[in-house]
Amino acid sequence: MSKQELIAKIEELNQWEALMEEAKNEAEALRDAIKAEMLQQDTEEMIIGTYIVRWTSVLSNRFDTTAFKKVMPDVYKAYTKQVASRRFTIA
Repeated sequence: MSKQELIAKIEELNQWEALMEEAKNEAEALRDAIKAEMLQQDTEEMIIGTYIVRWTSVLSNRFDTTAFKKVMPDVYKAYTKQVASRRFTIA
């Protein structure tokens, strides 16, 4: 592939990524509008036509690695493993 072809692909990729970001922002704005309506109606579930919309609270337990690392750094280090991956960036 020539240098010009690569430049063209990078520029096209940038355009698609900008479009995806715009679409994500639009979808998030629509979600926020629906959530605002649910807050106004003080409900976690709404039946709208053929759709059931739920916005529920969820509790979960997460392991606090930062605190564990401070209290037991040797144990943390013993169970930490290095993982290799590849990162693709265009600047």
